[in-house]
Parts: sequence; structure tokens; C-alpha cells
Amino acid sequence: MSRRVQLWSANFAPEPTGIAPVSTVLADELAERGWEVDVVANHPHYPDPRWGMRRWPYRQRRGDVRLLRLPLLIGRETGKQRMLQELSIVSSYLAATPILGPPLLRKPDVLLVVSPPFPALMAAVINARLRGLPWVYWMHDLLPDGAVTTGLVDEDSAVMRASRWLERTAYAECDSVAVLSQAFADSVLAKGVPEEKVDLIYDPATRPFPDLSPDELAAAPGDEVRILSMGNIGLTQGLTPLVAAWERSEEIAKRGYKLVVTGNGIAADEARAEVRSERVEFLGLVSDEQLEQELRSATLALVSQSYTGAEFNLPSKIMNFMAYGLPIVAAVHPDGETARLVEKAEAGWVADSSDPDLFPRTVIAALDDADELRTKAQAARAYAEENFSTEAFAGSFDRLLRRVTGSLG
Repeated sequence: MSRRVQLWSANFAPEPTGIAPVSTVLADELAERGWEVDVVANHPHYPDPRWGMRRWPYRQRRGDVRLLRLPLLIGRETGKQRMLQELSIVSSYLAATPILGPPLLRKPDVLLVVSPPFPALMAAVINARLRGLPWVYWMHDLLPDGAVTTGLVDEDSAVMRASRWLERTAYAECDSVAVLSQAFADSVLAKGVPEEKVDLIYDPATRPFPDLSPDELAAAPGDEVRILSMGNIGLTQGLTPLVAAWERSEEIAKRGYKLVVTGNGIAADEARAEVRSERVEFLGLVSDEQLEQELRSATLALVSQSYTGAEFNLPSKIMNFMAYGLPIVAAVHPDGETARLVEKAEAGWVADSSDPDLFPRTVIAALDDADELRTKAQAARAYAEENFSTEAFAGSFDRLLRRVTGSLG
């Protein structure tokens, strides 16, 4: 008997960064496992609107996965623009439901709803309630906490009061909250969600694991040392002060190490403005082939986060860096989930992001110990193989979805 899952994810392929690659991997893997997969996604728009605009819904097919693409208002430069974009997403979701709009979608056995966008949970609540569907809340950011932390909204505002109501309602009515870190799980449990309703499923490495020999994982740095940062360059990455610290480090200048930044985002121009030399390269969004080359030629990887208050995301780039056997310098809060994961895997070093100058000093210390660098490269790859494969990831979701539909057996 076929099982049908409807994945609501505003972001999906061909978007190259963020949630899209993870949602795409899951859709493909579930289809491989016998699920009939329908995806409801918005027109591609992240991290920038390179795919233009669409005014009307349209359909696509990606292998065995069927997609319904919905239009939206694209804009992330200001808080107002981001709010309008999110509201347009939830509006398009509501319009696509068979209850409130034309019958564009087949009835599934289960809904799997990705947040962000956080307002999309409203469509999930209405759709599941009126159609009697089980549903899973797949949490990629700890919202609405993150909106307060980054200053997008005030805790006492009407928007936040409505968001807190939606948060409580979603927790109460979903059948499971799938979280991608222990920090997320702890936060959800602290808000009164029953433990049996919370499922911890780490995101996978979304790129294929490269075929690396033990000699390659043990290789010493080449003539050019490159430290790679990739993905979204947003407010919470805190990249700007790290670039400034890199540029003012006399020891980095003496050694000629290079910081290579791929990706884009609303804070990219601010970070790029700190570049003073050829020791920093901003490549922007690159092709898959060029990203592969950068991953294979990098000596170290940079994962950065800068914020106060609740930790509300776990960068998925960590999983890809580890899959490539890249030791990580994590310029993050030392008590956060990213630091915990890097230290648990023994895959890198943690530099407190509240002191940006620790970043270049940590890189120097890492590169001065060849044996430790080799050990951490091997540990990173081993931990990724055990924990971040697409097979383990999809298997966890397959079991979760079958459990909430009562078809586990």
C-alpha cells in the first residue's frame, strides 16, 4: 500500500543554500523508500532573486517528486520586506489548500511542514485541522525566538503576541516536532511540549561524500592555505567582525593565509566592505563545480555565529564540511550547540565569537600543529559517516512519518 507525504517547504531546489538542499535530499530519499512525495514550495528566491518572478502557481516534476510552485513577494533587505515576504508565503499556502482554494493538491496521509517560514504554520494548522491529517512540524530555526534575538520584532509587539499564540497552537496540534539539534529539543521541552512528541534528527550532509583516502585525510596543508566559509551571509553569521579581525592580524598577513567566502546574503556587502587585501576573497554564489573545487582545496572550514540570547539555528554547512574531512574553526558562542557538536566530534576548534580576534589566532594555532590538524580531519570525516549520511537521515524521517500515520511495522 502506497503512502503519500506532502512536504511544505518554501525553499527547494534549485536554491543552493539554506533549507532547500536539505528538503530536496529528504524528498528524493523518501521517494526512493516508496513514499509518494508531493512538495509545495515557493518560486525559487533564496538567497537572492536570480530566478525572476512568477505571478501564478505552476507545476514541476523532479524525478519521482511532484512539485507545486507558488508565487511570493520577494524581499529581504529590510525587516518590513522580510515580513511581507513571509506573509505572502503563508497567503500562497492558504490559497493552495483544498479547503480555502482550488483543489491543487492531492490529499496526503501526512503533512511535513518546514519552518521557517514561521507563518506557514498557520496554513498547516488549518489544513490539518479541517482535513483530519496528522502532521509533523520540522523546525529549522527556533522561531519566534530568533526574530527577537536579531531585533526584527519586539517581544511586546502585536506581531510577537500573535507569533507566540501560533507557536503554542502548532506545538499542541502537531503530532511531532522534528528538531535538528539538542539545543532546539531543550527549548521545545522547556515550553511544555511532551518529550515523546520531540524527535531529534540531525540534518545530513547534502553534498555526496567525496571519496577520500586515508592519505588525503592525513595530508599536510599545501603551498596555499585556504580557510573556507560558505552559505548564507546573514545577520546571525557575524562574519563582518571576523573579516575585520582577519585583515588586522599581522601574523596572518605575514603567513599569507587566505580566507575564502562563498555565498551571499543581506550582510554580505557589510562584510565585503572590511576587505583590505588579497588575503580575503569574496566569491559570491558559485557554481556547484567551483564549490566542489573550493571544498577540496580548503585546509580549514569556518562556521560563524554571533548573537545573544537563545540559540536558534544549527548551520547545515557543518555536516558538509565534516563530510569533506575539513577541520572546523567554529567562531561561535562557546556554550552553544555548534560548539558542543564540534567538540563532541573532536572535529575542530572553538573561538568565542564575542572576541573576533580569537578567530585568526585560533586558525594560526590549528595550523601550527600538523598532528592535531590531521587527527581532527579524520575525526570529522568519521563522525559525518556515522551521523550525517542521507541514509540515516531519511531512515529517521521514514520511521517518524510511518509512526504518526500508524503504519510503522
